[in-house]
Amino acid sequence: MRWTNYARGGSARNAEQGSAGVPPAVARAPRPRSVGLTASTLILLSTLILSGAAPEKHFTVYSVAANYSLSLVQREGRDYVGLLEVLEPLGKVRSKSDGARWRLRYNNVEGDFEVGKSRARIQGLDTELGGRFLVENKRGLVPVSALSSILPRFLGGPVTLHEDSGRLFIGSVATHFTASLATDNSSRLVFNFTGPVNPTVATEPGKLRMTFSREPVVAPASSTLTFGSKAIQSASYSESNGTAVVTVNSTIPVIASFSNDGRTVTISPSSAAAAAAQNGTPAAAGTPAPSEPPAAANNAGPQVFRRYFAVIDASHGGEDHGETLSASLLEKDVTVALARSLRQELESRGITTLVLRDSDANLSLDQRAIFANADHAAIYVALHAASNGHGVRVYTALLPFGDDDRGPFRSWTLAQHGSLPLSRSTASAVAAELQKRQIPVRTLGASLRPLNNLTGAAIAVEVAPQGSELSQLTAPDYQQLITSAVATAIAATHDQLGAAP
Repeated sequence: MRWTNYARGGSARNAEQGSAGVPPAVARAPRPRSVGLTASTLILLSTLILSGAAPEKHFTVYSVAANYSLSLVQREGRDYVGLLEVLEPLGKVRSKSDGARWRLRYNNVEGDFEVGKSRARIQGLDTELGGRFLVENKRGLVPVSALSSILPRFLGGPVTLHEDSGRLFIGSVATHFTASLATDNSSRLVFNFTGPVNPTVATEPGKLRMTFSREPVVAPASSTLTFGSKAIQSASYSESNGTAVVTVNSTIPVIASFSNDGRTVTISPSSAAAAAAQNGTPAAAGTPAPSEPPAAANNAGPQVFRRYFAVIDASHGGEDHGETLSASLLEKDVTVALARSLRQELESRGITTLVLRDSDANLSLDQRAIFANADHAAIYVALHAASNGHGVRVYTALLPFGDDDRGPFRSWTLAQHGSLPLSRSTASAVAAELQKRQIPVRTLGASLRPLNNLTGAAIAVEVAPQGSELSQLTAPDYQQLITSAVATAIAATHDQLGAAP
């Protein structure tokens, strides 16, 4: 027999890690990365499954030490999870097996389990598991329901288990929130959170959804909140598959913006709804915002010179590895390969293209934005890679709350404001091309730098395996399938993109 040692933070990723360089003032943002994601991420804690098949079941743990997500398995009619994987990010863990006996030591606490038995001894005390203990590939599996009795003995403190939704809170780590209409405007709904949040935001006619994959957001006193507003009528809270979701129901198109270091989220009418209100005409929920004049159009000035039509940005690089996709595969290497493939696809369509990072170089997020803005690129595309989910996510900026600049200077955090409608239409075109190739795809908004610092159209494309094999990320045919779709969409919107100054 041999003890196997595990140090804290081994295989599970910490949700606090986020995408390198993401400004804390906006939120712990996610690049589209893995959880711990990552940005990760990530996480990873961002567990959106892009295929039409039944989503993989996930289990999310929130603690002071780390927030992380694990996969669940179905055994004997109930959900099981690896006990070692649950404890590994929290402290020093050792395990060993001897026939049917499986022992685990967390710090100075030892547990004794036996295959096929529904009872274990932890700290010398009997503990009911509510189901048989199983070992698969040397992994000790316990029913999820057993964690509420197992973990307090190992950790020496209270835990709160939300078994139905797959969420576990260790200690007092919950993030609470309130929601109320702005005192100066009944068409704005303000959420205040006790800690920074950075949800994934998605919209559909009549609804805006904020999905919290990393943050320990918990329900308010009532799961349904109603407001005395004709524009924003109610909000509801729900949990499932390791995430929490807040859904805002509205009669007009709305958008989300962030402030107060990510602790405040304001839901307000979109540009289309605001314009309709000024004109006295109703705007239907889900109506896309009309094209707004780009920021440069608000000021008289000479025609700009554009050396490159498209700027492609291979995210991460140098000391910033991005997500560790496998023991031998880093995100920064995949993004370079994707960038080179996309450049080839664009140039074959007659589109002049610059790859910002064509080697293992360090580039800050501000540098990336400055280079693209200085060249007046018609379209900026950031490339990311992820191990979680399936297919592709296409992101546009999610701007912090504030008004657009109308003077000769631009706010760095709001530079994307004037070009956001064009960015969204480009993202939709990319998604449509990917769907034609039967690649699962979603379009989302995210507080993902440097998108909000770009003065022209800007999107981020995050590529995950189409199936279950990570090796797909490095397969030339799969990479070309993705980059060909992106290039085709950009070529199709060439005139629209090129018309923007």
